[in-house]
Amino acid sequence: MSAKLEALSQKLQDQFGNQLLSLKTVLGEVTLEVAAKDYLSMMRSLRDLPEFGFEELTDLCGVDYSAYGDGVWKGARFAVVTHLLSISNNWRLRVRVFAEDDDFPAVGSITDVWASVNWFEREAFDLFGIAFVGHEDLRRILTDYGFIGHPFRKDFPISGYVEMRYDPDQGRVIYQPVTIEPRENTPRIVREDTYGDPAHG
Repeated sequence: MSAKLEALSQKLQDQFGNQLLSLKTVLGEVTLEVAAKDYLSMMRSLRDLPEFGFEELTDLCGVDYSAYGDGVWKGARFAVVTHLLSISNNWRLRVRVFAEDDDFPAVGSITDVWASVNWFEREAFDLFGIAFVGHEDLRRILTDYGFIGHPFRKDFPISGYVEMRYDPDQGRVIYQPVTIEPRENTPRIVREDTYGDPAHG
């Protein structure tokens, strides 16, 4: 680990102490995990305190851990992962927070801390169903208004729940239950009879 990353890790440990659920440095990146109740205050401190100076939020995404490690994951199902950048200190940080309720995942919105996170939070809501408490305009951003479900969840069917088509009788686009029958495509392997025979090159 570089001296710079060691310094960042030590500063995080000194400042947040027991609020850190975990603090790891892997592949040259520092990742910290925080409880949902401490998420908003910690993010504000990471931006405002000059020893951290994370002026920019570069990304936020949702994660569904239900199938992680071939189903051996025992923790909470949904997490929000945020990537921060400090230009003044020239370092990066990944922050992970787990939603406490798997049935209705929710974490606090950080739009008051970084305005740039607005559409990232809407995307995580749309694709994973993670609600961001305090977000002023939490609505779908990538899927259609009538879309049912959240397509990046591991239990979402590949074919979806409904399909959309134009109905000439009604003169408009309509939604209907999926008519595609589930199937498994197994590629057919075609080889010559002499395949693998050294005598035939």
